[in-house]
Amino acid sequence: MNLPQTDRLHAALWLGLGLAILALLYLLKPILMPFLLAGVLAYIGNPLVDRVQALGAPRTVGVLALLLLLSGILIGLVLIILPLLIDEGQILVERLPEGMALANEKLAPWLRERFGIRLRLDPAALRKFAVSNWDSVQTVLEQLLQSLKIGGMALLGMAINLLLTPVVMFYLLLDWHSMRQRLAAIVPRPWQGKIVQMAEDIDDVLSQFLRGQLLVMLALAVYYSFALWLADLPSALAIGLLTGMLVFIPYIGFATGFLLALLVAALQFSGWEPILGVLVVYGIGQFLESFLLTPFLVGERIGLHPLTVIFALMAFGQVFGFFGVLLALPASAALLVGLRELRQLYVVSAFYQGPV
Repeated sequence: MNLPQTDRLHAALWLGLGLAILALLYLLKPILMPFLLAGVLAYIGNPLVDRVQALGAPRTVGVLALLLLLSGILIGLVLIILPLLIDEGQILVERLPEGMALANEKLAPWLRERFGIRLRLDPAALRKFAVSNWDSVQTVLEQLLQSLKIGGMALLGMAINLLLTPVVMFYLLLDWHSMRQRLAAIVPRPWQGKIVQMAEDIDDVLSQFLRGQLLVMLALAVYYSFALWLADLPSALAIGLLTGMLVFIPYIGFATGFLLALLVAALQFSGWEPILGVLVVYGIGQFLESFLLTPFLVGERIGLHPLTVIFALMAFGQVFGFFGVLLALPASAALLVGLRELRQLYVVSAFYQGPV
C-alpha cells in the first residue's frame, strides 16, 4: 500500500513530533515526578470521581472526596509505620546494654582475631577509641555529614513533590474530560476513529494492569504476613501488610518492608536465626513477585510475555529511573497497542507482500 506524498509528509511530521516529545520528557525527567504521580493517581481515581458526579454532586466535591480518601490511606500507612518505629526504638534503648554485652562477648573476639582490633563496647572504651583514632573518626564524620546534607536535600525535594502532587492532581481531575476533548480535537479528522479505538484499547489494557497489580499486592500481603508469623517475628501482621501494600512502588516498597523486618529481627538480640528467617522470607517473596506473580498476574492480563515484563522493568528503570520502573508495565502495554496497529499496516503494505 503506497501512501501519497502528502500523507508520507504528515506521517513524518507526526513521528518527528512524537520523538521530540519523548526527548523533552527525558530532559525534564528530574521535575516530572509530581506530574507523573498526579497523572497516575488521577487516572486511577477518575472513575470514582465520575460516579460521585453521576449521583448529582459537583465534580469538585468528587475530586475533594478522592483526595481525602487518598490522604486517609497515606495517614493509615503512617499510623502503621510510626508505632512500629516507636516500639522498636524503645526496645533498642532498653536492650542497648544487653546488645553491648553480646557484642563484647561475640564481636570483640572476632575483631581481635581477624583484624587485630581491640575494642570493648562501653562508653569509656568508645571514647578512648575515638580519641586515639580521631583522624579516621573525623573523616567518617565529615562523610556522614555530607551524606546527611545530600539526603536532606533529597528528602526536601521529595517533600515538595509530595505537596505539589495533590495540587496537580486536583486540577487534572477537575478538567479531566475537557482536556481529553481538547486532545481529541487536535487529532486529524481522518484519523479520529482509529485514534479513539486505540485509546479505548489502551484504557482497557491499563484497567487489566491495575486489577492484576491489586492481585499481586493482596497475594504478597498474605504471604509476608503469614511467613513472618511463621518466622516468629514480632509485628509480623503490620510489616506483612505494609510490604504488600507498598509493592506497587517498585524497589522502595520492598526495601521499606525488608528493612523494617530486619530491624525488628536484629533488635531481638536472639542470634542470627531471626535475621536469617527475614532474609529467607524476603528472598522468596522477591522471587515470587519478580518471576511468578508480576509476570503471570500482570503480564498475562495486559498481553505481555513474562520475559517482556522483566525486560520492560529493567529498560524503563535504566532510562527514566524510579518512575520509569513505576510506569514500565502500563507504558509497555500502551506501546503494545500501537505496535499491533503498526503490524497490521505492515502486513498489508507492498513492502511486506512484494510485487503482485
